[in-house]
Amino acid sequence: MPLGRWRKATPLMEQDEAEAEARERCLEAERPRAGVGGSGPTLAPGPRALRPRLAFHTQLAHGSATGRVEGFTNVRELYNKLGLALGLEPAEIIFCTLNTHKVDMDKLLGGQIGLEDFIFAHVKGQKKEVEIVKSEDALGLTITDNGAGYAFIKRIKEGSLIDRIQAVKVGDLIETINGKNVIGSRHFEVAKLLKGLVKGQLFTLRLVEPLKAFDMISQRSKVGKSASSGQMGTGKGTLRLRAKGIATVEDEPSAFEEKAIEKVDDLLENYMGIRDTELATTMVDLGKDRRNPDEFAQALDEELGDFAFPDEFVFDVWGAIGDAKAGR
Repeated sequence: MPLGRWRKATPLMEQDEAEAEARERCLEAERPRAGVGGSGPTLAPGPRALRPRLAFHTQLAHGSATGRVEGFTNVRELYNKLGLALGLEPAEIIFCTLNTHKVDMDKLLGGQIGLEDFIFAHVKGQKKEVEIVKSEDALGLTITDNGAGYAFIKRIKEGSLIDRIQAVKVGDLIETINGKNVIGSRHFEVAKLLKGLVKGQLFTLRLVEPLKAFDMISQRSKVGKSASSGQMGTGKGTLRLRAKGIATVEDEPSAFEEKAIEKVDDLLENYMGIRDTELATTMVDLGKDRRNPDEFAQALDEELGDFAFPDEFVFDVWGAIGDAKAGR
């Protein structure tokens, strides 16, 4: 169900001509014909109900020829299409940014793509292994994932333990933690593993940097507070990608929805050490029409039970949505 007063979403699917012709033949066979079971005239064929076929231009972030992707219905399919368009294995792509080749987490491809956005794919570069002593309770890392099996670093808190380790950078893919392979794990699972490390313990991270263009080599890519509006794109319409279900074309969210999504995303970072605009959008979607926190908690359990959100967090999210409605 789309947020707020968005129009009814239309699935983004690739039209297969063979299927369309077969469907047309079936419809033709069912139409009444003159002299066959009646005296009425033969009905003219109706127009085919073609679904929209959106196309997006794309390049490798470190430089390549421009390709084009279309016909994807979810994030994994998008990555497969990017691989075909750019001539590489989809598993090489760590994440994508919109309208910039830089490792800019405010421009990260999340739950929304503007219909005029240009997609830059950031692929695996240098591998590295870093040993760290957990000398403080918090590492200062915020984790997100690409929706296709990779968790990576979205933010490093200034002045934190990780901030003092120059080898660790925003955009790094996390491959292993103390030898445990986390490829295929969700971002909240990786964040939980990092939080569970014992203070004073020496641990090892195996990371993979995104390959950079020459003008990006010296950057460390520290980022400030990310805004959900930075991920909504430049087009008036947006393509909404979901972890479950197919992509849909929708109108841009209202000011209330944008504010609520940003507030919930901030809470996800504070409580769980992750940022995920698509998850925040889904939570706002589930909560905006609920009458009380209990109804909201039940909706979260039914839709997002894998996260096992604590009661305190659920109550704070409910309050954040209410504050956004009130313009606070």
